[in-house]
Amino acid sequence: MECEIPVINIKNDEYKEIFENTTTIAIPGLSPNEEKDSHRVAKYLQAQGYKIIPIYPKGDTILGEKVYRSIEEIPCKIDMIDMFRKPEFADTLVDAIAGRDDIKVLWLQKGIVNNAAAKRALDLGVKVVQDRCTMIEHRRIYAK
Repeated sequence: MECEIPVINIKNDEYKEIFENTTTIAIPGLSPNEEKDSHRVAKYLQAQGYKIIPIYPKGDTILGEKVYRSIEEIPCKIDMIDMFRKPEFADTLVDAIAGRDDIKVLWLQKGIVNNAAAKRALDLGVKVVQDRCTMIEHRRIYAK
């Protein structure tokens, strides 16, 4: 997939609503390495009171939370998916979203765009954010 410019994204005034209506965030690509962006962002979100659910191919826990291998394995309600994977993986996530009715937001982190997957998610009634960082947007809204 070549580099894309996001043509599907929420409006700036919708970020606060997303954060206020989110309690549980599944994070595909959450690395156990403390120096990785995914780890720093997840740790920040956790410190803000969000329940994080790591999705990673190995390990048992990250940031004190049980690690799952896929969305399909997660038994509890998920409000948001915050993806730290290559853009083409968003297609797999949308397939998983289609099998659940609890996921309301698909968030593709900074530098990640997949307009085709975003369109499919929108068609399922899921809000889509592309090429934005959850930590940066949260800080922008709630900075004291």
